[in-house]
Amino acid sequence: MGKRSNGEGNLYQRKNGTWEGRISYLDPLTDKRRRVSVYAPTQREARAKLREVSKRIEGGQPAKDAAVTVADWLKTWRTTALEASDRKPTTKALYSSLSRTHLETGAFGATRLDRLKPSDVEALVVGLRAAKLSESTVRQVYTVLRGALEIAVRDGLLATNPVAKVRRPKVTRTEARHLSTAEVQQLLSHARASRYYPAVVLMAFTGLRRGEVAGLAWADVDLDKAELTVRHTLSRVGGELVLSEPKTARSRRRIPLAAPLVAELRAHKARQDAERVEAANVWTETGMVFTTATGTMVDPRNMLRVVEVAAKAAGIEGAGAHTLRHSAAVGLLEGGAHIKAVADILGHSSIAITGDIYGHTSDDAARSALDNLGAALGGTPT
Repeated sequence: MGKRSNGEGNLYQRKNGTWEGRISYLDPLTDKRRRVSVYAPTQREARAKLREVSKRIEGGQPAKDAAVTVADWLKTWRTTALEASDRKPTTKALYSSLSRTHLETGAFGATRLDRLKPSDVEALVVGLRAAKLSESTVRQVYTVLRGALEIAVRDGLLATNPVAKVRRPKVTRTEARHLSTAEVQQLLSHARASRYYPAVVLMAFTGLRRGEVAGLAWADVDLDKAELTVRHTLSRVGGELVLSEPKTARSRRRIPLAAPLVAELRAHKARQDAERVEAANVWTETGMVFTTATGTMVDPRNMLRVVEVAAKAAGIEGAGAHTLRHSAAVGLLEGGAHIKAVADILGHSSIAITGDIYGHTSDDAARSALDNLGAALGGTPT
């Protein structure tokens, strides 16, 4: 037996010549006494390991990190902490998918928590990039792993989070794809025959997201005041349509409606009222603005298909529902709207986001702005 040092437990030399250090402590999580052993080839190394354990215990950290694999912990995290969180159902589904696909498989998933190093996380990021995943997806995977291991720290499985020591992967902001006013008019013209043409018009006029349009109820629309309020978003989660509240306070917003849009929505409401009468007892009353022929909610993907089909017919490449959102934003800015007003309409958390995404203006808009400034400053300089 080696000499017992203050707060360091006991040291023993084993029959095979290696050294074992033991320390007994009261587990604050269970209020039970536990014993931890460390092993090393020399007494000096064993004492150093024992001191590290003692230091962790005194700091309120777990004596030793858990030996479970990353994959096993993530499976537990998905069904407990993630499920119990107040994240939106779509976010929970996304995080679960990213975890299963990119973190719980292969060598990384088989790595034990107590052996996971920041360099392992960096190697993961390198591998994801090599697999040609987008920058935003790589960052999301990082976010999932970091959040899951924060819960492991909270639950006493880890002393520190190795992911927190790795810089968050960057996402290079690119200018949003948008259409000119003429292109939007062409797209709307080709979408006119669709049942969901009014929904496409609403996206083009207001920049609403397709989930916000699909989640719009008549109770949130005041045609007399020419305004609507975004209170819900509709999305498909696990094969079911789920109506949920917007994830941020800024996303819950009131939006004024242009006169042509009010007229379109009035006509749409009249058609829907006629459908309700014709469907009779087959009609399911949901109170939604956009419904199927029997009154049920509409999958937001149907609206995306209408936009894509109309864009293709108009000869416009790469246009989708989000393209209409970008086009509305650029149109508002180039039309002279203040960036704060545009941020409010789009539901951005700050004007910085609006500026980063829509900072570019057309040459005509830039020239017009400079001409106006020149006129205000007194015309031609002398």
